[in-house]
Amino acid sequence: MTDLTLTPAASRTASQGWIEKVGIGHILLAFFLLIYPVMASDFFLTQIGGYSLVLGMIALSLMLLAGYGGMVSLAQITVAGAAGYVVAIFGENNSGVYGFGWPWWIYGPLAIMIASLMSALIGWIAVRTEGIYTIMITLAVATACFYFAQQNYALFNGFPGYNGLRAPDVFGLYWRDPVPFYYLCLANAVVAYIAVLYGARSTFGLTLQAIRDNPRRMRAIGFNVTAHKVFAWWLAGLIAGAAGILLVWFNGRISPGTIAVGPSINILVIAIIGGLRHPIGPFIGAVIVTLMQTFAIDIIGAERFNTLIGLVFLLIVFVSPDGILGLWERLKPQAGRDDWRSFKKAANKAEKKGRNA
Repeated sequence: MTDLTLTPAASRTASQGWIEKVGIGHILLAFFLLIYPVMASDFFLTQIGGYSLVLGMIALSLMLLAGYGGMVSLAQITVAGAAGYVVAIFGENNSGVYGFGWPWWIYGPLAIMIASLMSALIGWIAVRTEGIYTIMITLAVATACFYFAQQNYALFNGFPGYNGLRAPDVFGLYWRDPVPFYYLCLANAVVAYIAVLYGARSTFGLTLQAIRDNPRRMRAIGFNVTAHKVFAWWLAGLIAGAAGILLVWFNGRISPGTIAVGPSINILVIAIIGGLRHPIGPFIGAVIVTLMQTFAIDIIGAERFNTLIGLVFLLIVFVSPDGILGLWERLKPQAGRDDWRSFKKAANKAEKKGRNA
């Protein structure tokens, strides 16, 4: 009898705990993203939805390094571009250079692996510096890779790059069609987002954040600071590499312009606008920047839309250095967050007293 009485309450508590753990915001966001193809046109589905998710993943790899490791990198688009060139060389292209025609399930993991190793190599060079010097080293690496790809015709086909990069057909679906491509980008973004959230709360993630705050103390108590930082670069390379594959499938081509300094800075702008210490921030920043890049040209002209992006960036940085989500965190207590928490605690106490009675 006692078990029958407690079972509904226990199940209700478990369900409430699950909702609280996941968060009502995540549930509502997941629901919106799943039904988004029903509401959006093909243009908004790919040019805004899919493209924002791809850019958000690259910015998420930067957020992992900068937010949790204190290492700001300007080479994340370079890492993504490395995966893209692997797709062009080992997959199929219309440039008449290489294009070995390997299936996607072989060149895809290979591209991610090479991108992650390249990221770890960049990290191994950059972790010996801090602050502005890390930024300058990664900027130098990104610039060197851009000029090397532009001038090397034997491997990278020089300035033209590779075109005619076609997404594969899987289970009768062409992955570049609007709906399949959107859900493919969404699935990859969700996996990357959950991995970063879980990693931030893991032993490695907490150690990395402690190294960010006080590397000298962590080294003094026996942690290998360099190894932890390089491993973080490797993890960031996995995310950027997966996004690089989606990027070349989206564009259908890759060239040195894909990995130029401008796109590298855009990734940093996206991450800062959304918030460098929030995993969801890079995706919010990607949506904002993509919308401005798409529609600002029609509003203020092609010559001034970058000026608009710069002004928005400066405004957000001045108002909230931690981006849009940092501003939201500061405004939440004014919206009654403390009152709601106290009300919830009081309700839980009243419920417990009712059970005991």
